[in-house]
Amino acid sequence: MKSAAYPSLDHKKVLVTGGATGIGAALVEGFARQGAKVAFLDIDETGGRDLAARIDGTTFISCDLRDTSALTAAVRGAQTTLGGVDILLNNAASDDRHALDDVTPEYWDERIATNLRHLFFAAQAVVPAMRAAGGGAIVNFGSISWHLGLPSLVVYQTAKAGIEGLTRSLARELGRDNIRVTTIVPGSVQTPRQARWYTPEGEDNIVAGQCLNERIQPADVAALALFLASDDARMCTGHAYFVDAGWR
Repeated sequence: MKSAAYPSLDHKKVLVTGGATGIGAALVEGFARQGAKVAFLDIDETGGRDLAARIDGTTFISCDLRDTSALTAAVRGAQTTLGGVDILLNNAASDDRHALDDVTPEYWDERIATNLRHLFFAAQAVVPAMRAAGGGAIVNFGSISWHLGLPSLVVYQTAKAGIEGLTRSLARELGRDNIRVTTIVPGSVQTPRQARWYTPEGEDNIVAGQCLNERIQPADVAALALFLASDDARMCTGHAYFVDAGWR
């Protein structure tokens, strides 16, 4: 399969959160292939260093995104390395399963910090550079899960639903600065992490619920991100875009 090339992404300064593995790694690889300069943040130091060593033109910055001060410092470091930020890909998340009766206030706060709070503060941190550059693109990553109401994910799904509200709000706040904000809603993407949750029978059930017969790959999600971050999507903002193989 031949992939699209986006000349407008060449030499763009791109920041990816949660970029060491899975969808995040596909984002790092995809934007680097377009000629962009890519920095990525992740708590996984081993995975991050390995990926940066494999892909030229990328920089790994270790960061626990739950620590807002550390996040802000990491974004500043990325801006220094890249010379600014034109595109922010707010990808980092963790879909740990949990029972409703086991959720404590402490667990709630930690999960919201992991899956929602850092998206706002990462966006807040890059906006001044984007304004100074005359515009930019922020791509947030949601989840099909809350649209389907899947079990054992109530806090995660609450956070992911909030991301779509955040996207709508930021798009309105930042549109006059020529900063576009969108959400990508992936379906069930076949990654090593997701393999922990599904048996072969469970994977068959996912495909049976889709319109298409193949499992979604990280590169499929990255392909949509490339378009939304490019100038070809210059009038796309404030909305969610699905790559879910028609899963309903």
